[in-house]
Amino acid sequence: MNTPTEYRPLHGFYTLFNKEWLRFWKVSVQTILAPVLTALLFLVVFAYSLRDRVEIFPGVDYAAFLVPGLAMMSVLQNAFANGSSSLMQSKMTGNIIFVLLPPLSYQEFFAAYLLAAAARGLVVGAGVFITTVWFVDLRFEHPLWALAFAAASSGVLGVLGIIAGIYSDKVDELSAFQNFIILPLTFLSGVFYSIHSLPPLWQWLSHLNPVFYMVDGFRYGFFGVSDISPWVSLAFVGSSFLVLSFFTLWLLRTGYKLRH
Repeated sequence: MNTPTEYRPLHGFYTLFNKEWLRFWKVSVQTILAPVLTALLFLVVFAYSLRDRVEIFPGVDYAAFLVPGLAMMSVLQNAFANGSSSLMQSKMTGNIIFVLLPPLSYQEFFAAYLLAAAARGLVVGAGVFITTVWFVDLRFEHPLWALAFAAASSGVLGVLGIIAGIYSDKVDELSAFQNFIILPLTFLSGVFYSIHSLPPLWQWLSHLNPVFYMVDGFRYGFFGVSDISPWVSLAFVGSSFLVLSFFTLWLLRTGYKLRH
């Protein structure tokens, strides 16, 4: 007589995380190399056309100023893309049932997708640094601040990606999230400029953009200079992560748009 398999706590989490980890590594040309190349092209086009005309921070070359912003933009966009595309595709193909049937708690479900999304974002961000460090002279004034903002910000966009994946039933719906929310927020967050170079109205509007706090705080870790206090930015990013995480856990617990 066969003995029933004993359920081991966190075994399901590790299995699901490994599945999501392997999913984006299997197509690394698309999920990692392509966004790194995109960031490199941005650096070439903007830095080498404006480097002699623009000085955002005193003593900081414009190309060096761009690199942390491009790295953070890559982290955010890819963290969002990982969880959202995985969940949406699983729902479209119907194989989401194989994730919902096992004795997997909604907390494990959430943690696996979140950590995999953050991992992809951080891997792409590291790739941007590895390819751009040969072209610019970067400083690391406060590396722990940079690491804190990279981890927290990838978490926020990873959670947003899970929410978008839960909500989206079609590619068009997910594309709307990416093209009308994520893309504008990242491009208008100060990646290519300092908000102090903007008119007062646009400076005020920039403070309403949550991605601005992520980019500005991350850049502080390199140059020790920022548009606002890094403590304010970190508090905003951390509280956003907590609020979005509790909301996502509630969606998963209720089975919203997952259990049809």
